[in-house]
Amino acid sequence: MEIINDQLKDIKEQYNINTQNVQKRIVICAGTGCIANGSLEVLDAFKIEIEKQGVDVMLSTHDDKHKNDPVHLSGSGCQGFCAKGPLVNIYPDNILYVKVKPEDVPSIVEKTIIGDEVIEDLLYMSPTSGEKFVGQDDIPFYKQQLRLVLDECGRIDPEDIAEYIAHDGYKAAFRAFAQMSDEQICNEISSSGLRGRGGGGFLTGLKWDLTRKEKSEKKYVICNGDEGDPGAFMDRSLMEGNPHKVLEGMMIAAKAVGADEAYVYVRLEYPLAVERMIKAINDAEELGILGNNIFGTNQNLSIHLMEGAGAFVCGEETALISSIQGKRGMPLPKPPFPAQKGLWGKPTVINNVETLGIIPRILLEGADWFNQYGTESSKGTKTFALTGHVANTGLIEVPFGTTLRKIIYDIGGGVCDESGELTNDGFKTVQIGGPSGGCLTEEDIDLPIDYDNLIAKGAMVGSGGLVVMNKQSCMVQVARFFMEFTQNESCGKCVPCREGTKQMLAMLDDIIEGDATEETLDMLIETGTVVQKASLCGLGKTAPSPALSTISKFYDEYMEHIVDKSCPVNKCKSLAKIEIDADLCIGCTACARKCPVNAISGEKKQLHTIDNDICTKCGICASVCKFDAVIGF
Repeated sequence: MEIINDQLKDIKEQYNINTQNVQKRIVICAGTGCIANGSLEVLDAFKIEIEKQGVDVMLSTHDDKHKNDPVHLSGSGCQGFCAKGPLVNIYPDNILYVKVKPEDVPSIVEKTIIGDEVIEDLLYMSPTSGEKFVGQDDIPFYKQQLRLVLDECGRIDPEDIAEYIAHDGYKAAFRAFAQMSDEQICNEISSSGLRGRGGGGFLTGLKWDLTRKEKSEKKYVICNGDEGDPGAFMDRSLMEGNPHKVLEGMMIAAKAVGADEAYVYVRLEYPLAVERMIKAINDAEELGILGNNIFGTNQNLSIHLMEGAGAFVCGEETALISSIQGKRGMPLPKPPFPAQKGLWGKPTVINNVETLGIIPRILLEGADWFNQYGTESSKGTKTFALTGHVANTGLIEVPFGTTLRKIIYDIGGGVCDESGELTNDGFKTVQIGGPSGGCLTEEDIDLPIDYDNLIAKGAMVGSGGLVVMNKQSCMVQVARFFMEFTQNESCGKCVPCREGTKQMLAMLDDIIEGDATEETLDMLIETGTVVQKASLCGLGKTAPSPALSTISKFYDEYMEHIVDKSCPVNKCKSLAKIEIDADLCIGCTACARKCPVNAISGEKKQLHTIDNDICTKCGICASVCKFDAVIGF
């Protein structure tokens, strides 16, 4: 089946007809985070309760039997406010209910859907002011953002292609295929200043143009959805929440470079993203948007989805290509670059999910529209997965140039202590860019975030992971966490990365165990520098970044571990100073009798003491003390 622009208009018109009598739209977050918190049970509860209370409901805009029903109920992708899920939005009233449980549903249907009453107990309440907010537009978490690529993510039904088309979906693709030349598309994207959102920040228009100019009968487009950074879920959320936007971006890229075949590469740990991307591809093919003779232009495009095995290194372009070809995911030297010799030796353009997701809007709104956001060298917005010791964890999108202060305090709601309570003097650092990035501290709190500013600080935008840490975080432990991850994920092809990360991890272990000297720290820095310079691929070159960054920013903390054999936040077990509280100890001798190394001494009914030079920090003493007198664990 072929589809032309008039048919897109017909689908949009039919959708509007089917929904014209809808008085209430209930959108329940069905992204992975909210699903884990029980949002599908909430959705099922709505279906049951609406029927029980006699309300006519539309569950699908394709169901002619219910097209005149006054209530439209659907799921959505991630709505961003992950800390407060499951989330229920009610339109056009603009009501957001947070932490909704199935038992809340009867009251919502009765009071809000039927009775137009707002349920105060289900509204978001500011943890600082105690103020309650009715809708997304009023909540600081949303109000301080600028959602360009996430504009419809969390609002539309990701499994309804008609709704996507009704929001001008595939209009940009039609323009690209039917009204623009390949060169015009590349020039428009180049003029926008869009840089790749996957980590490297290479100019997207230039990458496309280099691929376009290559002479070849066969070319490919690859969407890199192999998001493997710890704590990162930006690409996953976009694929789950608006898969057709990603497909449309791929279509435009294919037209720009002259490709007739494309791949979406998604790690299999993202089953919901895989499911929704496959459905989107099938629905687009069924309508004739994908396939042969696209928009009557005699140009063809087929898109396949491939599930990756979850190797972090497959986020690197050449390793990803090897994986698609059925080989082990291992990087290759560059040049040649994928634009010259990529998938099966043919010119290939590779972009990540977020990059492709903004392409349709740029083509519709124009390069000048996109240029008004961001900084001189970093145009537009960036999505971040905001996690860690922050009140409002979730998926956010802000213009480049936004400061850490605004992200952490205005959007994130402030820094939390270990118990989750807000603390006024708790911020220590933020790890940005995942295992490939670095840390920023209090002195960087007002730094405008963009590609160049972060690189100058020894960090990077990366794919967008942003982990906030409070003052109870041990920076050596943080460095070790990321080093263990990169060492485990090293493909092993080149010696500097394979052996260097292993040695760096061993040296960090020595520091944490109290076995390091000042020479250990010097060797750690030297080894990290060698790994950065000599590794084959970008992932190896950035693997030492968290360690080198934390050493640079928290040198005194490392020296305290090494020289004083002490962890300032008492997180390193081997360096912990275990003591017995004189006010709580009654001299019962239980701890001394159970100690396997006889590190505890003291007479019966007298204060006991612990010899930390002998103590193995096994914790038996603390477990047997009925008076909580043993402290330090």
